[in-house]
Parts: sequence; structure tokens; C-alpha cells
Amino acid sequence: MPLVSGAALGLEGQLTVYNYKGGPCYRCLFPTPPPTTACQRCSDSGVLGVVPGIIGCLQALEAIKIASAVGEPLSGRMLLLDALSARIRINKYISCELKLCPSSMKSLFADQEEVKIRGRVSQCEVCGDNATFTQQKFRDFDYEKFTQSPLSTSPLKLKLLPGDSRISSKEYKERVANGEAHVVVDVRPSHHFNIVSLPNSLNIPLSSLEARLSEISSALKGEEEEEEEEEQKGGSSNQSGTSLYVVCRRGNDSQRAVQYLHKMGFTSAKDIIGGLESWARDADPSFPTY
Repeated sequence: MPLVSGAALGLEGQLTVYNYKGGPCYRCLFPTPPPTTACQRCSDSGVLGVVPGIIGCLQALEAIKIASAVGEPLSGRMLLLDALSARIRINKYISCELKLCPSSMKSLFADQEEVKIRGRVSQCEVCGDNATFTQQKFRDFDYEKFTQSPLSTSPLKLKLLPGDSRISSKEYKERVANGEAHVVVDVRPSHHFNIVSLPNSLNIPLSSLEARLSEISSALKGEEEEEEEEEQKGGSSNQSGTSLYVVCRRGNDSQRAVQYLHKMGFTSAKDIIGGLESWARDADPSFPTY
């Protein structure tokens, strides 16, 4: 049975048809899975919404062509979309700029450029001449073990810290409401921080944490001085010392940051479990997510 396969990530997409009329199957092109470090998810790396829309429409077109037995499906060829430069490449086709006019659309697939991909492999264990990969083997196949990565698209949830080095978003909200003197460091990249952030949080991306430890020290010192001034004016302090909390989007990078901060002497640093997604879900439903 043919497989019309499409993929999209960021501003790029690809499309091909596997296992169609003697063409290669997926395993012919990818006999071994790539390392897990080379694999990215849209939930982590992002994707521009129109890109999967374009690829999805082209997938539907290929399915119609196959079902109707018309035209020339993308078997043995791969379409590559670069949305940023508005270019499409297919093997034997020349990449050209997409312009919304009839003359350019006519020339879109007129010329040719080689983008070679591997053809059907006679020794392929799935579709080769002596393949032994039966339907029963397919049903019993452990894909997660084969790829060394989970099938679930749920974001990875690390557990790097002991319980006393972590705090829930609800508990953090309560401490803020009680007026606890604290500093909250957001270790997301700056362009994420600019989208949305917790009030009064200090943005120090994880990649620059080592070089900016002095900023954390200064922020803690500033909070302590403000607390002392309040005490001198007759105010009361609910807790001695200034707390340090670290947050990120999902609670993974914040744990890495807390591990490093502990090594560098910031032993009171705590990770906010689940990051901003947990905050939006459990503490402040009106908080925007992305």
C-alpha cells in the first residue's frame, strides 16, 4: 500500500510517496534511525502554521492522483519546501521562486534540478526481493526500541532535582501573595521571554547563565536591602533571607539551571515545577501560553 509522507518543521517541509509501483519504501531511504539528538519536535522547535498547511494540501493532491491513477505521483522523488526563500525543489526539477501569477506558476515545474534520493533497495528487509518482514512482524514491531525515542509527542519531563529543590507553581503563587522577598530567574531565550513572562522576573538565558551570575547576586542583594528597609520602617518580615526561584517554559532547563546554581554556591535556588505551562494551568489560567 502506498504511503504519502509529509513532514514540516520550522520553515521547511518535505513530501514524497513510498512503496508505490516498485518505488522505494521508507526503510529503503532510512535503513537505520537517526540519533535521537538529531530529531526535533514541532512542540520544541516550532513550525510556521502555513508550512504544514502547504505540505498537507500537496499530500491530498498526491493521494487523489494515486487513487485516480492519473498524473505522476512523487514516487522515487522528494519535494523539498523552503518557505523562507519561497522555493520548492524536486529531483529533476529546478527550484524557482513562487510568485502568484499564471506565467510563473506554469514555469514552476518546467525546468529541472537534480535532488537525488536513494531508489528501491533489493536487499531492503521490508520490501526487498527476499524480505521477511510480515504483517505479523509489523504488528509486533517495537518502534520505540528501534528508534530509541518515545512515540508520544508529549514534551520530555526531566527529573534532575530532589523534592526539596523544587516548588510547585501553586506554592510559588502563595509565597508571592504572602509577600515573600524573592528573585525569580527566567532561563528561557530572550525571544521567548519577550512573548510572555512572570511579573518582575529576571531573564538570564540558560546559555549565558555562567557569565551572568553576578546579576543574580545583585538582584538578591537588592531584595535583601529592600527587606531590611521595610523592617526598619516597622514592617514585618514573613521569612528571613531572600529566596531564589528559577523558571522556564516546561521545567526542564530550569532544573539544569538550578543544578548549576547549586554548584556555584546558590544553594537555596529552587526550580518551579512544570515551568510557565504549569503556572498557566494550575496558578493563573489567564496567563498566555505559546
